[in-house]
Amino acid sequence: MSFDELDTPLSETTFVIVDLETTGGSADQDSITEIGAVKIRGGRVLGEMATLVDPGRSIPPYIVELTGITDAMLINAPRIDRVLPAFLEFAEGAVLVAHNAPFDIGFLKAAASRTSRPWPAFRVLCTVKLARRVLTRDEAPSVKLSALAHLFQVSTQPTHRALDDARATVDVLHGLIDRVGNQGVHSYSELIDYLPNISSHQRAKRSFATDLPRSPGVYLFRGPSDEALYIGTAVDLRRRVRTYFTGSETRGRMKEMVALATRVDHVECSHALEAGVRELRLLAAHAPPYNRRSKFPKRGWWITLTDEAFPRLSVARTPTPHCVGPFSSRATALDVAETVAEFTGLRTCTKRLAHGAVHGPACPAREVGSCPATPPAGSTAASDITEEQYASTAAEVRTFLLGHHDRPLQRMKDRIEGLSADAHFETAARLRDRTAAVAVALQRTQRLAAVAEIDQLVLAHPASEGGWELAVIRAGRLASAGLARRGTHPMPVVDAIVAAAETVFPDDAPLRGAPPEELALIVRWLGSDGVRIVSATSGYAEPAMGAGRWAEWCQLAKAGAQSEPRREPL
Repeated sequence: MSFDELDTPLSETTFVIVDLETTGGSADQDSITEIGAVKIRGGRVLGEMATLVDPGRSIPPYIVELTGITDAMLINAPRIDRVLPAFLEFAEGAVLVAHNAPFDIGFLKAAASRTSRPWPAFRVLCTVKLARRVLTRDEAPSVKLSALAHLFQVSTQPTHRALDDARATVDVLHGLIDRVGNQGVHSYSELIDYLPNISSHQRAKRSFATDLPRSPGVYLFRGPSDEALYIGTAVDLRRRVRTYFTGSETRGRMKEMVALATRVDHVECSHALEAGVRELRLLAAHAPPYNRRSKFPKRGWWITLTDEAFPRLSVARTPTPHCVGPFSSRATALDVAETVAEFTGLRTCTKRLAHGAVHGPACPAREVGSCPATPPAGSTAASDITEEQYASTAAEVRTFLLGHHDRPLQRMKDRIEGLSADAHFETAARLRDRTAAVAVALQRTQRLAAVAEIDQLVLAHPASEGGWELAVIRAGRLASAGLARRGTHPMPVVDAIVAAAETVFPDDAPLRGAPPEELALIVRWLGSDGVRIVSATSGYAEPAMGAGRWAEWCQLAKAGAQSEPRREPL
């Protein structure tokens, strides 16, 4: 449903109040014997529906005594497969209301399932739940229909017959709505939000959302010192912010944040991509205490190739021209770096070697035979490697990271197959997982770098209400955004947002200085359905021999890891 439908005033909302009589209390085992329904809007009755239903079985004596419906009364009654379509047509587009709605709606859903009929996505309101929220225990010790009928002096008394009980529920519903109207509840969505019990202090802050637009954007909860407490995005700012002041918000941290908030700021955006990017930038700028993610975009770890005579892989905070990342954890980055070194022959010792030196005498790992760096085939030295000999190894790693070949991944795969052939299945599984981690990290970096490599990329995405959502991407950053509404020619809008786009100064790192999370958001948007490339200064292409070729293999490896039985520690 649209937000306009959700916020329709209660006086303009169509309700269908329904009541059922059944052969028992189990929707799975018992059947419906009578349906009664009343359609109302604005206090006026628009129509009624009532029919007996043949349950296909005899009615238990205690049900006969309760309802007065006998087997003889149902001889010529229609079966539920004939009655249900008529009821669904009668109730189409309305809010279903029932006293103890889970019981009645449960029977109707079970009947739909038995007759192979899809159940529509009705909005449902339970007058029992509403009465327990609105009425005090002193005023209504019981919320049975008979007790509420007496309290509200209904015009039709409940009799355990479907139509009479539905008519009684109509008057009960009107009485309850009258009570909540005095508390600022005037639409269906406000009524649903009102049902959970929340503090008056929390509900009073709902005014923070009153002046917010119904458009995409970013919202900022401000604290007593005007600090940013929490930052989020929404496709409808007013609707999203209002949920924080209702019972639909159950997170303890958010309730604590709302209690501290003094106002809500917002940044209106053209579409969801712009909102997502602005959220990331604001999170990095303010680091709000109640956000759990994306507050420190520069805390990622990168695997870099050091710049020295005998390069090695190092894990650092700052990206370099030949690097992979970012990784959220240093341990994960180290594992990937060790796997790459093992299958490329890079050294793992950390001592800096000068030009003209040799690798070997100063390598502690040489003594235990665990250093990946070994002399090339045909070398006369037992274990020493000259700078010239090592240069080819470093060059292979550089080109591997850039996606010019995938020989190290192929070596890993060959080792896995060899271990499996020798029945070393656990060792093979561990290497499979390590290989997949390397391939996934490389693929992500190479995919992001492919977009960052384009100096300017103009994208268009179909808007949900018609028209086009437009974005100008420069060196992996969102430089400008706009919206060409339905009926508006998009190219003048494109020209305007390109002219207004911010200037970007890229660096020589693989992502050209673009924030990884922002670039990843752009790449996901680029891959969504319907996106078109309006213009680009250069072609978009991932490396032909890069890790993207291993995507299917990684999926199979992940599926294999998930299917393996968990082993309990001894």
